[in-house]
Amino acid sequence: MKSGAAWSTEISAEIREALAAVTASVAALAAVVDDGVEPADPLRSLADSYLDALAETARGEARMAALKVRLTAEYTRAAGALASPAGSPQECTAREMSTVAELACALTVSERAAGALISDALALTSSLPLALEALQSGTISWQHARIMVDETANLEPAGAAALEAHFLDPDAPQPARGCAAGELVPGRFRAKARTWRERHHPVSIETRHTKSSAERRVEYCPDRDGMAWLSAYLPADTAAGIWDRITAAARAQQGPTEPRTLPQLRADTAATWLLTTGTANDDADGAPGHAGAWLTADVPVPRAQVLITVPVMALLGATDEPAVLDGHGPIPPSIARRLISDGADSFHRVLTDPRDGAPLEIGRTSYRVPKALRQWLRLRDGKCPFPGCHNASLDNDADHLLAWADGGTTGITNLGQPCRKHHRLKHTTAWTPTPATKNHPPGWTSPTGRTYPSEHQDWEPPHWPGTTLAADPLFGSGPPPHPAPGVEPDPSLHDPDEPCPYPEVPDDADQVPDQCRGPGPGPDLPPDPFPDWHLCAAA
Repeated sequence: MKSGAAWSTEISAEIREALAAVTASVAALAAVVDDGVEPADPLRSLADSYLDALAETARGEARMAALKVRLTAEYTRAAGALASPAGSPQECTAREMSTVAELACALTVSERAAGALISDALALTSSLPLALEALQSGTISWQHARIMVDETANLEPAGAAALEAHFLDPDAPQPARGCAAGELVPGRFRAKARTWRERHHPVSIETRHTKSSAERRVEYCPDRDGMAWLSAYLPADTAAGIWDRITAAARAQQGPTEPRTLPQLRADTAATWLLTTGTANDDADGAPGHAGAWLTADVPVPRAQVLITVPVMALLGATDEPAVLDGHGPIPPSIARRLISDGADSFHRVLTDPRDGAPLEIGRTSYRVPKALRQWLRLRDGKCPFPGCHNASLDNDADHLLAWADGGTTGITNLGQPCRKHHRLKHTTAWTPTPATKNHPPGWTSPTGRTYPSEHQDWEPPHWPGTTLAADPLFGSGPPPHPAPGVEPDPSLHDPDEPCPYPEVPDDADQVPDQCRGPGPGPDLPPDPFPDWHLCAAA
């Protein structure tokens, strides 16, 4: 055990470092409040100073939270070192309870809150050094740090370190795309962290889904003012299909004479469907009637349109990496294969590039460009591109970033899909979207001139099946993966006299051998390399 002097020296160094960060933040805040410069526009300067002070206050709160974390962790360790060894498990539990109770009284919080703080502090100081460093520097908030603790729980140390590095280390092998973790609102950061965790969890998503699906249920919870909550725990594809169908039906009822909001219409539509099922619509043998009979005459039900992003090898059963359901996140590949092979025409499958995971083509039954372009837009943005907005792509409007009347084109780089709230914000205020690209949604510039980036899709290279394809007579020797950028392709891997294993690829893929190049219509909407892959899945 460390001597008291050695422990005191180490603790003091860590605490002094955290305290210095807090002091620096206070000094920066004071400098913002009193910069001593006579502005040309006093009112504008005052407004800008308030925003700068608020931003610095947020950084100061994060640094104070880091100091609190270090103090809590060191107090917990010191309390354990002061106590004599426990003689039994019951005595050990009693000492832990005493430590929690002491901290709760010192902070004037509940013992439950104190216990959670101790757990988070120990995790951050022992297992998540990058997260604690980012918190102490003010680049992430306390909410972000807690999300990091939650999403790394039950992961192996290597997995937790990889998740942390993905979002907080720009030199990681596969760093997160787009804006930094601290620039995402906590809810959006949790969604991205959970998606990464699902992809890289040591237990396959198929195994975890099988276990969790056995716990599906519907729950009822009374609330105040004569209201109650009714919730269902369902497989993701079922829940997403229900949600999108209810949303489409609610959208169809909106109009100039409809006073109800979209959330109210969703609630009324769901109640109508559920309360008119299983009565007069049942068949004579007791089986429920056709789904169409569930609806009342005044509730139209347009077909929902749901995108499923599936690595082709996972769709064919060669790998078990997750597919991605639009608006939800990762789902087991078996669900994606079932949806596609069963002919669920309201679900559109998306082919991903085997080299980097970026989308190549969107399955469709119609070749009309506007429809395909809208689906590509949904895939690129995933949701409303305004920072922090959660509104899913089904609810949003396709909008020209540069108006058509001002010379804007109807192309993917000049389109966004803001929700109706932020669509109005664009047209009624000085908020303006920044330029977009084929794979990056637009950011936003505020009336004060500040630019806020939008969240990007976090695509990753898909898994390759190794020797699986080599043993499959359908694929023969199987196509080797494309070389990484900057690596010369090995000519021995491709026989010029044999047909290319990638019949059609974008022409800008510089490392693809010449015999593997296809004409292609251009980068915005490449052709489908596997137009009949659903037949393979069905087989």
